[in-house]
Amino acid sequence: MKKFNLLFVAIFFVINGISQNVTLEDAWLTYKFYPSSLDDIVSMKDGESYTLLLPNNNIEKYSYKSGKKTSVLFSLSQLKDTDTKPTKIEDYTFNDNETKILLSSDKEKIYRHSYKANYFVWDIAKQILTSISTNGKQQIAMLSPDGNKVAYVRDNNIFIYDLTNNTETQVTNDGKFNFIINGAPDWVYEEEFSFSKAFSWSPDGKNIAFMRFDETNVKEYSMPMYGTLYPTEYKYKYPKAGEVNSKVTVHVYNVSKKNTIKVDCGNDTDQYIPRMIWTKTPGVLSFVRMNRIQNKYELFVADAENGLSFPIYTEENKTYIEITDNLFFSDDGKYFFNLSDKSGYSHIYMYDLHGNIVSQVTDGNWDVDAFKGYDSKLNLVYYTSSEVSPMQRNLYSIGVDGKNKKRLTTHDGTNEVSFSSGLKYFINNFSSATSPDFYTLNDSKGKLIRVLEDNAGLLEKVIVSKFSKKDFFKFKTSDGVELNGWMIKPADFDSNKKYPVLMSVYGGPGSQEVLDKWDYYQVWYQHLASKGYIIVSVDNRGTGARGADFKKITYLNLGKIETIDQIEAAKYLGTLNYVDATRIGIWGWSYGGYLSTLCLEKGAGVFKMAAAVAPVSNWRYYDTIYTERYNGLPKDNAEGYDDNSPINHTKKIKGKYLLCHGTADDNVHFQNSMELVTKLVDSNVQFEMQFYPNSNHGIYAGRNTRYHLFSRLTTFISDNL
Repeated sequence: MKKFNLLFVAIFFVINGISQNVTLEDAWLTYKFYPSSLDDIVSMKDGESYTLLLPNNNIEKYSYKSGKKTSVLFSLSQLKDTDTKPTKIEDYTFNDNETKILLSSDKEKIYRHSYKANYFVWDIAKQILTSISTNGKQQIAMLSPDGNKVAYVRDNNIFIYDLTNNTETQVTNDGKFNFIINGAPDWVYEEEFSFSKAFSWSPDGKNIAFMRFDETNVKEYSMPMYGTLYPTEYKYKYPKAGEVNSKVTVHVYNVSKKNTIKVDCGNDTDQYIPRMIWTKTPGVLSFVRMNRIQNKYELFVADAENGLSFPIYTEENKTYIEITDNLFFSDDGKYFFNLSDKSGYSHIYMYDLHGNIVSQVTDGNWDVDAFKGYDSKLNLVYYTSSEVSPMQRNLYSIGVDGKNKKRLTTHDGTNEVSFSSGLKYFINNFSSATSPDFYTLNDSKGKLIRVLEDNAGLLEKVIVSKFSKKDFFKFKTSDGVELNGWMIKPADFDSNKKYPVLMSVYGGPGSQEVLDKWDYYQVWYQHLASKGYIIVSVDNRGTGARGADFKKITYLNLGKIETIDQIEAAKYLGTLNYVDATRIGIWGWSYGGYLSTLCLEKGAGVFKMAAAVAPVSNWRYYDTIYTERYNGLPKDNAEGYDDNSPINHTKKIKGKYLLCHGTADDNVHFQNSMELVTKLVDSNVQFEMQFYPNSNHGIYAGRNTRYHLFSRLTTFISDNL
């Protein structure tokens, strides 16, 4: 009833003309259209309860079944003022039996995923708070399974704090900034293998497995940091394509014996260890080993007592193998599941602990998106996939024998699910191009239990503001390749008029922009549409959810196929009777900035303007793991690096160009833009640029930074398109 009333009021206002256009301030200053989220729900071990961290710094427990609060597990306001306590609770985790809570406060960001913080432990039964931050902030703290100890990293070394006697034990002693890191990944592992914790307690709490990164011989990259009379210089280790990587080893520390053994990972030091996971079998550790060019994947198990290891699964590919978090060991210790595209599409495979295949669980000409869980009692696997459409995601259950597949989500769009412990319930975050995030609680068969968050207030704002519909379309290139796209037209669109078009591109390997999903960037696109622009995005070849051949066609030639497809898309748009073919522009960020720049160069005369934010201008400047995975080693593929790097094509530019970058970008270095500027000047190409001091790759260096950036982009588009 509430939602119906809100919708009625919104429609009433629109009919009566009381509507408003979306402003830049709405999009990037007040974030007026940002949806409410429930991403911070933590499932309890009983599978019947979950917890939430509330704005008042309370951690409260709720029942899945009723939705009612059952208890308050922690309250910051109830602590005595004389206590050493957190200023604000920013994150929390439980130990295995959920008797204690590890709290983090005063986070200090390091890179994209990593941070330092002050950590505290709250004993739920005793109502006692213990600070473990006596010697400075720590990284990635983790409670032992029994809750009696906390392990963490400080100053590149691993420590254990014993809560029973308040003593600290130093596990490693050789940690040194820019030389040796214990228990935390180096920059390139964190960024490209997507993890920030490189240690973990064994399930029985007897051991800690950790990775050691020797980055002594990795070359440094330096960035000036402004804001003082004499700018300071920040240096960190960043391996560029073809250069030396860290030497990574795996170790196990025995807590009672206080000794460390080295795990046998082979003799080759020029390799990767992208995953390390304890199996459910006591004393057995697993790790993944990959070769430098990432086309060979080996899963090992190791004995925590002596470090001996042996491979239980090996996979090789003619192109590359990507690392995901879809490796799963069953709780009964009998099986593991993995995701592979060796059939041509990404599917789930089940193996025993000796590496013998039990079954290919899923099959078909569509990609599994993510493994979501395994119910050993029912022999069911849960997963999300793009089976209905590459532009959608749905949840399914299926028997481990590949039979009795059932779709559990009912709405067409994008469904992102999070299961409770024990898989009895799942929370579904559904959204579509026209519907903001809609959270529901469902049972394991998909039955709706209740709505958790409907974002009805946001939906009302969207209707009142007369958002234009995002329409999906397909077209075929001159080579007969079908590509997917979306289009946002002005609200007062007239098919008899000619409109300028701004294309939005990302286009990197495995990515997708053309999804039936609520995307916050469309708020800015609605602003542009209100000014008379058509906004279009097309997923080129190389993007995801359409099988291995479609995605991996760009291998060893990053930028070539993608640019061809984006230029073809622009030419196709130019044939539409309501598009002004002389007024087509393109913009992108990161890989998208790389492609928008390359499109302006190689598509000279097709695009009137291009804007690039934080673009790669030369693949030789980017990191080892990402670049070599998709483009091979520079020494083996010089043409693949140079033929499609924008710095080598500046003379071809005919349209207007805007270049934006943060000077403290630790990911795509500011060097990319500086070297590109040099080439633009050498080619006598006039351009505009906008730089942001001390901003990283996301260009967040203050409250107004994003607003300033998008104001600049909007003005440039308005002046040149």
